[in-house]
Amino acid sequence: MNLVDRFERKHDYLRISVTDRCNLLCHYCVPNGSHDCTSFHRLLTDDEIINIVQVGADLGIKKICITGGEPLVRKGLPQLIGKLKQIDGIEDIALTTNGVFLAKYAHELKKAGLNRMNISLDTLNEEKYTRITRNGKLQNVLEGIQAAIEYNFQPIKLNVVLLKDYNVDEIETFLRWTMKENVQIRFIEYMPIGDQQSEWSNQYQSLSIVEDVARTIGDYVEHKRQQMAGPARVYSFQNAKGSFGLIHPISNEFCTSCNRLRLTADGHLKSCLFWESEVPVKQIAYDKDELIEAYKRALFLKPKNHEMGQSLYQQGTPTTRVMSAIGG
Repeated sequence: MNLVDRFERKHDYLRISVTDRCNLLCHYCVPNGSHDCTSFHRLLTDDEIINIVQVGADLGIKKICITGGEPLVRKGLPQLIGKLKQIDGIEDIALTTNGVFLAKYAHELKKAGLNRMNISLDTLNEEKYTRITRNGKLQNVLEGIQAAIEYNFQPIKLNVVLLKDYNVDEIETFLRWTMKENVQIRFIEYMPIGDQQSEWSNQYQSLSIVEDVARTIGDYVEHKRQQMAGPARVYSFQNAKGSFGLIHPISNEFCTSCNRLRLTADGHLKSCLFWESEVPVKQIAYDKDELIEAYKRALFLKPKNHEMGQSLYQQGTPTTRVMSAIGG
């Protein structure tokens, strides 16, 4: 059985938010500067997550990405990853993290079977990093990246949300990093998630500027799309050790190839990051037949596209959940 929606898109990728808590307060993720976190008893347990994923794997889910909040603030995460790795059909497990605790846990995560790493890093300037995250220390993240390199996670993707007044001036620095280190810098357009329209309109920057800067550095080529590559268009400079990717949900919508579902920390299946539609699954986490129907329902609710950045919405109501509560 395959997870195919009304528009013939096949879904084999599940993003799992294991917590909506985070040690940072990034402006685009926590707009009001404080977390309104779910009480612990309402969060999915490890066993509930494993059951939901098991049914998803039976339906065709092959790839998992563990997200948050910050997933490394959840106790026992390496053990949970180890159990997910043992599920038949799951071929690939990634982690999206802010990197602050990564140096501490990289070895455990590698032993648990984690394949890949996505690390959020919007600036290489200490002062700007503290300002964007409201309380973070850049050095902790850099040490985490180094640990990920040492333990040979492949690939290591560094996610850079492009913000007009914060980091546009660092595009060249990030691009040149790919020449000397085997990392993929992924520039991501800022998305208006969780009723952030005014903030978004002030800070949104199209990724065309990245290509403009790249052309001043040298020749680069686009990579052929690989299985499970996600929405990024990936490029590399001649003789570079690493690569850079562009993820532009606003200026070059990629909905036609979307293959992902999301499981929120409080137990809801979401078929689209932008819309409010979601299907509760925590109460049915041990009922296989009900879970199958929930997956089907989530796919039925999935619209043709997200309509981010538009002034009028034709397909539904945008979510009021902020990014930290969805899992990105």
